[in-house]
Amino acid sequence: MWIDADAAPRDVKEVVFRAAKRLSIDTILVANGPIQTPANATTVSTIIVRQGANVADQYITDRSVPGDIAVTADIPLAALLVEKGLYVIDPRGDVFDCDNIKSRLATRDFFESVRSSGIQTAGAGPYSDQDKKAFADSLDRALARAIAAEKRRLKVEENSSAEGQ
Repeated sequence: MWIDADAAPRDVKEVVFRAAKRLSIDTILVANGPIQTPANATTVSTIIVRQGANVADQYITDRSVPGDIAVTADIPLAALLVEKGLYVIDPRGDVFDCDNIKSRLATRDFFESVRSSGIQTAGAGPYSDQDKKAFADSLDRALARAIAAEKRRLKVEENSSAEGQ
């Protein structure tokens, strides 16, 4: 599991830490600076990348593989990861997939152009308990899908090996 950690709310990280511990899933937080992780989170690690635009994004894009889970609010990063075959969730529980990522990217680009022309836009509201629950629910569904897909992949490999003998 990959976490674009610089902008991830504390509540999101806590949900991720609990899931990683419960399921023994390797989880990597990628950030431009130090990120605190619980001492008992043995499957959680932190990667600190150098400062700069999109450095953490590039790290995640380069090292993730299809079937991984990623958590990010960065829609351009989400688009790259969806295209690569990852399960992608934002901190408010929205799932990015092949069916919605192009429209989400177009909407993001539109608002970016509006803001760059000097017009003030309302940002997202404060992170709420409802957002945390939506995120936890989406993460649980993504984890279930990813685990089921991995089991299917291993079964196919096992069957292929048995046929080759």
